Amino acid sequence: MADVAAAPAPQQPVPLDTIPISPAGDSSSESKKDSSTSAAAEGEVRTVFHDPENFNVKHPLMNNWTLWFTKPPSGKGDNWNELLKEVISFDSVEEFWGIYNNITPTSDLALKSDYHLFKKGVRPEWEDTQNKHGGKWAFQFKEKKAINIDALWLHVMLAAIGENLEDEEDNEVMGVVVNVRRGFYRIGLWTRTVGKADQSKGRTVEQGREVLNKIGKRFKQALQLKDHEVVEFSGHTDSAHAGSTRAKAKFTV
Repeated sequence: MADVAAAPAPQQPVPLDTIPISPAGDSSSESKKDSSTSAAAEGEVRTVFHDPENFNVKHPLMNNWTLWFTKPPSGKGDNWNELLKEVISFDSVEEFWGIYNNITPTSDLALKSDYHLFKKGVRPEWEDTQNKHGGKWAFQFKEKKAINIDALWLHVMLAAIGENLEDEEDNEVMGVVVNVRRGFYRIGLWTRTVGKADQSKGRTVEQGREVLNKIGKRFKQALQLKDHEVVEFSGHTDSAHAGSTRAKAKFTV
């Protein structure tokens, strides 16, 4: 990927789904670097829209994100920390597409594999200090052949990094995850809290629940679900006590 100059933060969210191309990672990287450097020296601003290979300005995201992967266990004695692998971090639209276009599609992953896309610095684990008081919205797609899981997962990732799942002051979304299982695909959205009062934000219990419900509705839209299809929210603590990711739902939308 070519060296790029720092770009000012956009005034409005970048329309991520309108950017169909990403920088090519081929052997011409040196020539791209020279060209980008030359353009920068001349004061020319060139985005991926002007030139998909020799751009010198990126579209920054509001947050840094990290992609994680859970590989299938080889046996009952596998350690979770050994299965969970940090893949790469990114903070621009172009880097996202460069990564997405070069990883295995969800539909081709082995059973018991997971992709996790979380804000940088947050591990996709219940025990993480930023997750331990939170929970997640989740939906299971039981008719695996009837859906396009690759398109749905991409849509959810774009909604997450485009900050479309919550309002800026909510500070609830930690990350999104897709699970590949024998009988279903499951997509989840992890939140920082379970809708409790937040004195630091002057948020009451009722307001906390309203925030979570709003996020759940936006998540449901990103999943392109019908009105009668129900997305459930459960707390991580409840899931841990139940010994399963399928704890009793606290809320539904």
